[in-house]
Amino acid sequence: MTPTRTAIAAVTTTIACVVPVFLVGGLAVQIGAELDFSPAGLGLAVSVYFGVSAVTSIPAGALVERYGATVTARSGVVLAVASLLAIAVAARSYPALVALLAAGGAANSLGQLAANTMLARVPARRQGLSFGIKQAAIPAATLLAGASVPVIALTIGWRWAFVIIAGAAAGALLLVPPARALPAAGARQSGGGAEAAPRATAALVVIGVAVALGAASAGALGVFLVDSSVSQGLTSPATAGLALTLGSLACLTGRVAGGWLADRRGAHGDVTTVAVLLAIGAVGLGLLAVPGQLALVIGVLLGFGFGWAFPGLVNFAVVQLHPHAPAAATSITQTGVYAGGCFGPLIFGAAAAAAGYPATWLGAGVAMLVASALILLGKRLLRSHRDRILVAAGSG
Repeated sequence: MTPTRTAIAAVTTTIACVVPVFLVGGLAVQIGAELDFSPAGLGLAVSVYFGVSAVTSIPAGALVERYGATVTARSGVVLAVASLLAIAVAARSYPALVALLAAGGAANSLGQLAANTMLARVPARRQGLSFGIKQAAIPAATLLAGASVPVIALTIGWRWAFVIIAGAAAGALLLVPPARALPAAGARQSGGGAEAAPRATAALVVIGVAVALGAASAGALGVFLVDSSVSQGLTSPATAGLALTLGSLACLTGRVAGGWLADRRGAHGDVTTVAVLLAIGAVGLGLLAVPGQLALVIGVLLGFGFGWAFPGLVNFAVVQLHPHAPAAATSITQTGVYAGGCFGPLIFGAAAAAAGYPATWLGAGVAMLVASALILLGKRLLRSHRDRILVAAGSG
């Protein structure tokens, strides 16, 4: 199977498995009017979704390693489609919506880790770009959800939007490669050389904590940017919406460009770039606390374009260091991303209510700086781990 087809399969699997949560967010006004829940209720539903993704990430990684990317990718897509259809048919109350969306959280962890495993089979010289495109599929899913509002929800109803998107998501099954087109789960790429090395678990946990802080801080941009801008009197709701769109495009561009540059630099397994991106993103979050539209625009560009560009590079680095078990290794760091997505909106919302948006944006910037420092600590632990492996190999 060609690298291009593998990347397409990973991207479509990712979009299909993550679209339930973004569709609920995009159609929140219509769904909330029928099921009677507030923006706080939406935040709780999203937190539950990512909480389930976090809890199921490591078990999902084990399943991918055992059964392979093909079986688990198809399972994730089927579960996501089932979640979409169940919401369309059976979400007649807010608790039912939350429960049915939670099932989509498990689909997300399966699909993401299966996609990571597919991309681990792409030639190393193109892996950075492939992971960047795959992670760019997530803001693309946001745009898809947004487009469904005027096209479907406001014409034939939000439930039909879920049915139609479920049909489109099911199309991803046709693009999942057959098992014979990919090396068996746990196999190294040709030329890999040595036997499977042990995972750098301590380093991965540190990096997982770092990306949890980064995801919590950057994820708050998508949830609270519009309300923050309007409540501080910086912009009108329409202009704030345009700023959010600009940020989404900056995020998409940053993820693709970051992967492309990683391939050009040959920075395989190096997470230094991630630390730099997070540090620049922290500056952007800090600027959101400064009055003025110029600070808002620059803050959005830096916060989204740099501070939220790191997930693909983290997955790329971890897969490069653990080609023998990409799903199991990235399941640890993905748990961090999902934990940030779960707790970030809850903590940020409570802080904004208590201290106001300017102070909260400054706090988010500090958290992102801490994440940058932890990434550098994780790099040192990874280097020590590699050195121990080399010494053990030499003595053997």
